[in-house]
Amino acid sequence: MLTTATHTSSEMPAPAAAPARTTRSQFAFVAERLWLDFVNTDGAQGAEALVDFDALVAWLEQAISLDAERAQTMRRRAIQQPSGATAALVDARRVRASLRGLAERGAQSPQVRLETLAEINRVLGRSAGTRRLEMRLDGTFARSFVPVGDAFAGLMIPVVESAADALILGELARVRRCADPRCARVFYDNTKNAARRWCDMATCGNRAKAARHRARLKAP
Repeated sequence: MLTTATHTSSEMPAPAAAPARTTRSQFAFVAERLWLDFVNTDGAQGAEALVDFDALVAWLEQAISLDAERAQTMRRRAIQQPSGATAALVDARRVRASLRGLAERGAQSPQVRLETLAEINRVLGRSAGTRRLEMRLDGTFARSFVPVGDAFAGLMIPVVESAADALILGELARVRRCADPRCARVFYDNTKNAARRWCDMATCGNRAKAARHRARLKAP
């Protein structure tokens, strides 16, 4: 017979604190390209966004590179195999550093392009799995990669494929760094006249506008 224990208010155990979970508010998706948004997590002039493996999974989930089910699977796997999760985070940061170089110097430097090509092929070459086209809940479609074997190995596939697309389509000439010298974000300029200057008008763009306004007020 099933019985239920009762407690007085003084005997009720305190609820366990929920583990901290990285939320979308900690990420910025302003670059127009997945690989560039990933580069922008490095906190080159701010805070590192990928502070741990859970943050990496949260970013991939918010970027719609992982669905909720696989993201939860990866979190469970990280608890079971912490060394694998740590290695995956280190590898993700290595990929990101290579892509930062591609974003900032790739258009001018053939050597940077070749080095990044080698890094992209390294990730693609070690990741066995199945590529699929899936329908999202909102009715749109997205490519996905379902790894076979080492589940950690395939996490960077969507990011490096996005960078590969940039090389194939010749997009590097339109990759920009934010015009605010205090901001290290990069983005793809998809404006018709290639005139985009700011990573985000709501932040850097508004700061520049406010600075110009103050300068006009101070002018004699």
